[in-house]
Amino acid sequence: MTWQREYSERMMKSAALPSVELVRGEGCYVWDSEGRKYLDFLAGIAVNSLGHAHPVLVEAVSRQIATLAHVSNYFATPPQLQLAERLRRLTGAGEHGRVYFGNSGAEAIEAAIKLARRTGRPRILSLRNSFHGRTMGALSLTGKPALREAFEPLLPGVSHIDSTIEALEMAMGPDVAALVVEPIKGEAGVIDLPAGYLVAAREITARHGALLIIDEIQTGAGRTGRWFGFQHDDIIPDAVVLAKGIGGGVPIGALVTFGAASDLLIAGQHGSTFGGNPLVTAAADAVLAEIERAGLVENAARRGADISAALVGLPLVEEIRGAGLLIGVGLAAPVAPTVVAEAARLGLIVNAPTDVSIRLAPPLIIGDTEVAEFIEKFTAALNASAPKG
Repeated sequence: MTWQREYSERMMKSAALPSVELVRGEGCYVWDSEGRKYLDFLAGIAVNSLGHAHPVLVEAVSRQIATLAHVSNYFATPPQLQLAERLRRLTGAGEHGRVYFGNSGAEAIEAAIKLARRTGRPRILSLRNSFHGRTMGALSLTGKPALREAFEPLLPGVSHIDSTIEALEMAMGPDVAALVVEPIKGEAGVIDLPAGYLVAAREITARHGALLIIDEIQTGAGRTGRWFGFQHDDIIPDAVVLAKGIGGGVPIGALVTFGAASDLLIAGQHGSTFGGNPLVTAAADAVLAEIERAGLVENAARRGADISAALVGLPLVEEIRGAGLLIGVGLAAPVAPTVVAEAARLGLIVNAPTDVSIRLAPPLIIGDTEVAEFIEKFTAALNASAPKG
């Protein structure tokens, strides 16, 4: 194919050669350059909260880019302030919360690392098999040795611990600045934390004077059936890291701080040329407003429960993990890449973060029709991928 040759010649070899060239999308569907239609149950890896070409996002971007697209952080703009206030309200940070805007989840993690360093303590705790991004600081927190080894030495002072309350208790001490944790480990295969982990983590970090920083890059913006994953456990963290779904497709990241943590970073200690510009903040504010208006957080909880129930008993399905519309399907055999390829052949986009896990992260707008189509095509893909004999 011409586009595959062009991709091989022009793109850095940091990603595998794609199998499909997508050219347009609408709602929960995308089309490739050969005219084939796919039901998108990955949504750009939990990014396209409103699906593709949603009129609310199209209108917000069109209006804002015709007015003011970019200034710099020397100036404030109305969309920036509006989005910051919405995030303070939705996260529960309230009037004592503060917001920093960047361009991606990894950049927001970098801001969180600086926040932790401002405590004066040298160590940061992260979990094994976690994923926080690919910049050097974010990669230092990522608990996957295979991703880190080619770029070592990385940031010093990071300890990766098992995902147990006991391991956290043992690792905690007066030199620990923060624990950085995902409510659900998305890149590991949508792996849930042990029951009660976040509640215990909040108590342990508070007792030792360390920050609890929640990485909501993949779990935020209603994806799990609550606005943010930590809200399932009714805790108040010191900071949350956001990206992906809050922008609905525009590149934006954010760090939201709570209480005393809001005073740690001072003028001149961090910044971003494009971070929080009026174009992306207007878009993200419109996306979050539509999620609220349309009841899509509740829809994620309801549709996620429907999908999880329908998955029970299907061929190869051994375990169902996650929450809302971030679902991990644990398989009984290491055939996840085969399932993904077969699903694509049938016109369904899903993802295999591991050989034994399928990740589902569809747009929050899915309804009965999309759920029924998914179950039909996913069941067929599982049947076709089951080991013979």
